[in-house]
Amino acid sequence: MTKHGSRPGKIANDVYEAELFRLQSELVKLQEWVRHTGARVVVIFEGRDAAGKGGTIKRVTEYLSPRVARIAALPTPTERDKSQWYFQRYIAHLPAAGEIVLFDRSWYNRAGVEKVMGFCTPQQYALFMRQAPLFEQMLIDDGILLRKYWFSVSDSEQLKRFRSRMNDPVRKWKLSPMDLESINRWEDYSRAKDEMMVHTDVPGSPWFVVESDIKKHARLNMISHLLSTIPYADVPAVKVKLPKRLPAGENYHRPPRELSTYVPDHVRQLMGDPEATA
Repeated sequence: MTKHGSRPGKIANDVYEAELFRLQSELVKLQEWVRHTGARVVVIFEGRDAAGKGGTIKRVTEYLSPRVARIAALPTPTERDKSQWYFQRYIAHLPAAGEIVLFDRSWYNRAGVEKVMGFCTPQQYALFMRQAPLFEQMLIDDGILLRKYWFSVSDSEQLKRFRSRMNDPVRKWKLSPMDLESINRWEDYSRAKDEMMVHTDVPGSPWFVVESDIKKHARLNMISHLLSTIPYADVPAVKVKLPKRLPAGENYHRPPRELSTYVPDHVRQLMGDPEATA
């Protein structure tokens, strides 16, 4: 154990919390720069199931305005979606001026789960591989700042995380039959990822790999890198001054408390009767 009480090779909690807050403060500056300049930012989060994408997205957005930064996590495509051009339903979620969109999985579903599970035809897959770099270049040419992150987790760590979810009442919803199937298809997903990288890891739109066996390291590394790739700067802040509260008017009387319906005092029940314990 280190002097901070953490495992060797793992960042101490106090250092992690301090650096995370510093980075989140910078993300707020980035948000204000995006809003001030009208920039458009797209960040793609991809990787294996249980690789830590969701936790990182939560830390990125924790202090950001949902009016500026939003998460796009699209459901299973409908029959109508399937009849469209593949990229069409993703286009609807792209940012307007002054917005940041974080894709919790993206159009790369076709290169991963759809390829491995046979949800697309070989022809559809081949077409995607040709079109994806062209599609992304169109976004970049139009001024969108596109960043793509692949969260890489080892098979042993993924299995450990799956097991921890099985009996966790607040996280077991994350464990789907598709997740369990990915255990048996580890090598298939590895091959699909390798082939995806060959076709779509291009100079104009590169992939950045985040090693995520240690979640806290992955979060700090990813956020730090994202900030380093965008030329944001401090923007003039609107000065806010709290006005003095006006004295209460003589003509207003608050309605009696018993006329309103209040939620039960659940906390009081948890705390118990102080007189009974005195």
